[in-house]
Amino acid sequence: MTLVLDPHVRLPEGLSHLRDLMAAYARRRPVRTVAALGNAPLEPSDARADEIDAADLVIRVNSFVLDEPGEPRTQGARADVVVWNRITRPTRHTFDRYRDRLYLLAEPMRAHGFPEMWPASWPEDLGFVPLPNRDVLARIGEELAVPWREERLAPTTGLTAAWLAVTLFPEAHVLLSGFSFVDNPNQTGWTYQGGGWSPVAREHRIEAEAALMRSWLAAGRAALLR
Repeated sequence: MTLVLDPHVRLPEGLSHLRDLMAAYARRRPVRTVAALGNAPLEPSDARADEIDAADLVIRVNSFVLDEPGEPRTQGARADVVVWNRITRPTRHTFDRYRDRLYLLAEPMRAHGFPEMWPASWPEDLGFVPLPNRDVLARIGEELAVPWREERLAPTTGLTAAWLAVTLFPEAHVLLSGFSFVDNPNQTGWTYQGGGWSPVAREHRIEAEAALMRSWLAAGRAALLR
């Protein structure tokens, strides 16, 4: 049995509006199941793909990929909300049907004085909503218990997406998958379901992120699909 938080816990106004906006893109309401997916490589699994595709709301991040007809089913074929950043390297799925999705721009480094940039890869008419650092970055930093202001730290986009699912939908059954740091918190690089590799950026503290995510799993606030 999944332990959930009191759904009547009052959210700050900024997060309450964000919850309503995300719920507007859900397949079904009220939102009873949320899937938040990272981009770590996964083995094919019809059962995992079925659980993800059956969720009321599916959140993906950055350079995500989706299952395609005729290919082994692995991570599902839906994306309702995309949490991304300005240096996202697009895949063939990143902007597919972008008018039907909600794009939430994570820009935690803006809080540390880094200037914005506008990637040439973005469609000119793409609308997006910046995540409010006051309500998101500050709260994640506190939960991670890291000196995020002093050391100019930032959570990974994947952890941000998972935090939004757990925090904004406490009454929902949250499914997590594609998060390699849960089992390997000391890794120094990322490999991706869509291919490629990149180093873990210096502003991330994935050991702390792993500990936070494992605490959600232990408390029944989320379930991990490996």
